[in-house]
This record gives sequence, C-alpha cells and structure tokens, in this order.
Amino acid sequence: MKFERIYSLKEIAQLVNCEFIGDEDHVVTGINEIHRVEAGDIVFVDHPKYYDKALHSAATTIIINKQVECPEGKALILSDAPFDVFNQISLHFMPPTRQSASVGNNTVIAESAFIYPNAYIGSNVKIGENVIIHPGAVIHDNTRIDEGAIIGPNAVIGHYAFYYKLKPTGREQLYSCGGIWIQKNVEIGACTTIDKGVTADTIIGEGTKIDNHVHIGHDTIIGKNCILAAQVGLAGCVTVEDNCILWGQVGSAADITIGEGSVVLAQSGISKDLKGNQTYFGSPCGEAKEKFKEIAAIRMLSRRK
Repeated sequence: MKFERIYSLKEIAQLVNCEFIGDEDHVVTGINEIHRVEAGDIVFVDHPKYYDKALHSAATTIIINKQVECPEGKALILSDAPFDVFNQISLHFMPPTRQSASVGNNTVIAESAFIYPNAYIGSNVKIGENVIIHPGAVIHDNTRIDEGAIIGPNAVIGHYAFYYKLKPTGREQLYSCGGIWIQKNVEIGACTTIDKGVTADTIIGEGTKIDNHVHIGHDTIIGKNCILAAQVGLAGCVTVEDNCILWGQVGSAADITIGEGSVVLAQSGISKDLKGNQTYFGSPCGEAKEKFKEIAAIRMLSRRK
C-alpha cells in the first residue's frame, strides 16, 4: 500500500510511539509485507531467522524487535511487537469500512457493465467496460476489474488474507489493506474465492480462465492466458507465469513460482518452484514421465512373488 503523501521516519515513529534508528527525515512512502516490498516501504520482522531477509530486502524501513546494525540507506523502528505495530500502521492509513448499500463509496462502474441482482460491490472499486458480474458475487473494497471480465455466481473477490500470528491469547490476524486486480477478459467461475493482498494486489492476468470452486491466496500473481480447473488451491504469494495450465485439485505451497507454459496434472501437489514448459504430476510433483515410471516400477514390485 502506498501512502497518499511522503512521510518522514519521525512522523511514522511518533504515530506508533516507537523509538527509531536513522535519519529522522528518512523517506517513507508505503507499507508492504516481505514478498512485495520495494524502496520506500515499511516491512516488519519479529524472528531472528528472518532478520537478514528483511534487513537486506528492498524495503527501506524495517520494524524489528532487536537493536541491530542498520544497513546503509535504511532505517529501523524498534518495537517488542513488530506485528502489532505493522497492523497499527495499516489500520491507520486504511481503516476498515462498514457498508449497508449494495454498492460502496468511490466506486466507478462503466455504463456497459452488467451487474446482476444480488451482487455486492464494495468501496473504491473500478469496473470496466462490458464486465459481467453474476448474482451473488461479492466484490470487496479496492478491487479493479478490467474490460470484458466475467465474475461467476457466488464468487468472492477480495476477501481478507489468511495470515495469522500465534499469540498466548490465540491467533491474531494480520490486517489486509491490499486489493485485487482482475485484468482484461478474465473469467472467474462460480464459488471461486480470491483473497486480496495483505498490502499490495493479488493479480489475475489478462485472458486467464478460472473454473468453479478454485481458491487463490493473498498476493498471488497469475500471468496471462492461464487455465485453472476446478478445486485448484493456491497458497499466498505464489507466482504462476503466463500460459500455465493447472488441472483439477492441484494444490500449491506458498511463495513458489510455476514457470511459463507449465502443465500440472490433476491432484498434484506443488512444494517447490517448477521450471517452465514441462508437464508435472504427483505429490510432491515432478516431471510427469518420471513419475509415471516410478508408479510402473512400484506396480512391478507388488507383482513379485
């Protein structure tokens, strides 16, 4: 999420009542979680295992629970609870809204778009030309739907990210202030759910077709002209490059990349990055021909007397 104006490190530290290390005029332009950070962003880290990743990421302001050496050109905000401070900043700059009408505030719908009855459309939504939104669909805040896209019945676009921290009092949610970008000529099937980004956008690329009962996690980026068949489930921060096909019930772990032109056969489980232009099968999935050889070998073993 980018702020509406540039803030100084001192202003942000005062907002959350924290000490800081760095130039008080250090520039802060937004807030992002670790997978989507860029220069000017704030990120948080609260475990020594991830200190180096956060400190050497593109983020230039790091909320951290230990006083460490500050990398050149960056700044630190010190807190015993970085997760809470990150949430506090997100909530300050994008507080939650409540809505009783079927269409929210600051929403723009093109005249040629067709919205069926009983669809819900939140605030700060932009719906382009010739978009079709079927009955029962829910389009949450901060969603952009480009020209020619189709949203199926009872699809949910932009629900909050499934991201929690375990505390002594239970699991606390990381507040989602990101959005969704559905690009041109995307089709989304009935009862499919696509979670908004934590602080950036979940993106569905131009021409991609998504079947019924598919789930796409927060901050996932799907490329152009992909096919996702029924009951595919993608965790958060997955990258699916252009022209991929994921057949029914394929599941993916978080923070992996599926290379351009990949085909993943039904009921496969993806646990690591996949190279492009290959066909995969199995759980954990591998190159399909090799997996079929393994299955044949196991069959032969079972037939031995």
